[in-house]
Amino acid sequence: MNSPVTDTAYNVTADELRQFIEQYEHLEAEKKDITEQQKDVMSEAKARGYDTKVMKKIIALRKRDKNDLAEEEAILDLYKAALGMG
Repeated sequence: MNSPVTDTAYNVTADELRQFIEQYEHLEAEKKDITEQQKDVMSEAKARGYDTKVMKKIIALRKRDKNDLAEEEAILDLYKAALGMG
């Protein structure tokens, strides 16, 4: 038989667990809303004639470390020059 102390500990743990799960679920719902908003932004940009594929590449580039990006671009330029592409 459970003692009152064990029951109390179980209730606290269950309440805490429920809080974590509900918090996670709330964040999932927010993430879904944000994803929908991002799609809306890209749809609007596309409707105005922007190339969303290129926009997404620019967004990815802006997230990257500037030094890493500069190094990659320098290597890309070197390789392109070696192949007579630029």
